[in-house]
Formats: sequence, C-alpha cells, structure tokens
Amino acid sequence: MTATSFHPPQRILMGPGPSDVNPRVLEALSRPTIGHLDPMFVALMDDVKSLLQDSFLTKNKLTMPISAPGSAGMETCFVNLVEPGDTVVVCQNGVFGARMKENVERCGATAVMVQDDWGKPVDPNKLEEALKANPDASIVAFVHAETSTGAISDAEALVKIAHDHDCLTIVDAVTSLAGSELRVDDWNIDAIYSGTQKCLSCTPGISPVSFSEAAIEKIQNRKTTVQSWFMDLNLVMGYWGEGAQRSYHHTAPINALYGFHESLVILQEEGLENSWARHAVNHEALKAGIEAMGLGFFVDEAYRLPQLNAVTLPEGIDEAAVRSELLNRYNLEIGAGLGPMAGKIWRIGLMGHASSQQNVLTCLGALDSVLTNMNAKIDSGKAVSAAMAAFS
Repeated sequence: MTATSFHPPQRILMGPGPSDVNPRVLEALSRPTIGHLDPMFVALMDDVKSLLQDSFLTKNKLTMPISAPGSAGMETCFVNLVEPGDTVVVCQNGVFGARMKENVERCGATAVMVQDDWGKPVDPNKLEEALKANPDASIVAFVHAETSTGAISDAEALVKIAHDHDCLTIVDAVTSLAGSELRVDDWNIDAIYSGTQKCLSCTPGISPVSFSEAAIEKIQNRKTTVQSWFMDLNLVMGYWGEGAQRSYHHTAPINALYGFHESLVILQEEGLENSWARHAVNHEALKAGIEAMGLGFFVDEAYRLPQLNAVTLPEGIDEAAVRSELLNRYNLEIGAGLGPMAGKIWRIGLMGHASSQQNVLTCLGALDSVLTNMNAKIDSGKAVSAAMAAFS
C-alpha cells in the first residue's frame, strides 16, 4: 500500500470536545521548532505560566501545562496528592467522577463516594454528611463542570465545606475553564486541572494545572514516592520553575505549546469575563431555538452549563442516525450521551471558538432540517428565527 498524506475535512465541532480550533492557533503550530531549553522557549514558558495564572485567576506559583491531555492533568493531581492508605471523598454526578474514583484506588487509597443523580449538581449537604462520617478523610475531589451531562456544581461552596473539615480539594475544570466563572484563589481551590481542547479553542494534548501552597506542602512532604515518574511534580517543578535555570525533565511539546500560548493570548485579548459572557449569550440563543422546536434540556436551568448542552430527543428518533446525517450532510459534529444517558440525549457544545452566533444558527438550521426529513415530532421552521430573536 502506498502511503498518502492525510487531509481531514473542515468540520464544525459542536460536540463535547474537541472544539473548533482558532485559525490563529493552527498558524502558531506551524512556526519553526526550537529547542525546549532554548532561551527564547524558556521565555515563552514563563509567558505561558503568567497567562495561565490570569486564566485561572490565581497567583499560584505552581501553575503550568502538563505535556499531555486533560486526563493526564487529572492523574497528575491524584498521584501527587494521594498516598496509599489515604481516605478521599469523591463526588460523582456523571462519568468523570467515576474516573476520579479510579485514580484514588490506583493510588492505593480508599474512595468514599458521594453520589448524585446524573444531570444534578453535587449536593453540598451530602458532602458535609460524608465528611462527618469519615473524619480521617484528607482530600475532597469533584468535577466543576460535568461534561457527560452538562451540569455545573457550586465549586466555591464545596471547597469551603472541604476546608472546614481540614481537607484539600482536587477540582476537574476541563470543561469550565474560560467558559464559566472559575476563581481559583477566591474560592481557595487547592489543585485544579483542565484541558486545552474545549473553551480555550486549542488542539488537544495539553492539560493546564495549578496547585496552592497547601497542596505543594503536601507534595513536598509525602511519606511515599510519587508512583509516576513523569508526573512527579517534585521533578517537574525543576523544569517549570522560576527563572531561566531549568533542569531537564522531558522534551516539551514545543509546537503544541506555541498553539497553547496563542490561545491564551486570544483569551486575554477578549477578556476572561467577556469569554464567560459570550458563552452565556450563545447558550441562551441555542436554548431559544431548541425550545422553539419543541425539544428540551436534560439539566435544570439553574445548573445548566452554557458551553455543554444536553438536549433530549424527540420521540421515536434514532439519535445516532441524526448525528450521522449532521456529519455527512453538514460537516457538523454533535455528541452522544454517555453511560446511562446513551441514546437519550445529544450533547451540543458551544465551546471556545465554536461558541459563535454563526454556529448556533447553523446547528439549529441543520438539526431542524434533519429532524423534519425524519418526520420527527417537532415544530419545524421555528428554531432559527427564535435564536435570532434571542440574539437581538
């Protein structure tokens, strides 16, 4: 077989991630590669750290990108903070809380689960009860924005409860960073991780993380060695530390970091709070169109993520067939449900560069057309005008 170059089609990515990549980021990826200890690259690393601190709204010195996707950011938090024999309270209201539990157990610790229904936020009262029942717990872990359902939890309240019981916190902000209000310092979050492929409009493959002084103290005073060499922050800190003197740890994904830097520059130009507002405005227009069609949302409005919309199906419709039609006819990708929500919802993303008026109207028009052709029980022809009214 003769190998040929790969040329993907131009899709509109409105699923749960990755999201559309800003063209400026794609251009940045193509810039000349330099050494990962080149003085110019070291200067870029410092700039990335500063911009990332602004994005997280933190002054944490240990704020940096992990050279791997968001799942590696999650694992970095757990393997550094959790030791064998620890008790960790894990709040689960979707798929990604279960992944936290898996990490806790692989670290040799005990996971105490606080369970909430899918589509509901984490219940602070349940967390309080779990901590009272487990006074030996040292860490609380929860997902701020649950990508599997489109529900957001009250991170500030959950962190306060954890601290009242002398626990550190690990927070999943993969979908919330740059899309929803997130204030690491004001909310006193100890360890947080995210991803570049959602509201930051960058390619997948990098995981921003940030650690408080309390978290760093625990890492530096571990009784056992971190089980992952690559993710051991005692080693990584030497490479991503302060100043020009960097100790070699690994070869950073140089061009990927060019792209990440550019995405952070774009975010700074827009303004963090303006980014939050843009996601909210586009969600309201999408909501108007979805409801004008006669469809609904899985998550109650008070807990609904603007950047990840779980939309319920019309009666008798094969959701996979709809997604296939959207992809093949309109080059438009939306997501399926996960776990118990498989076959019951679509997950429509409005993240980062993909969160635009044009994409909202395109998605609604395409979805209306496909469902109408399938004789779905919807109010045809109303979605786009309802969204346009919401915009105006």
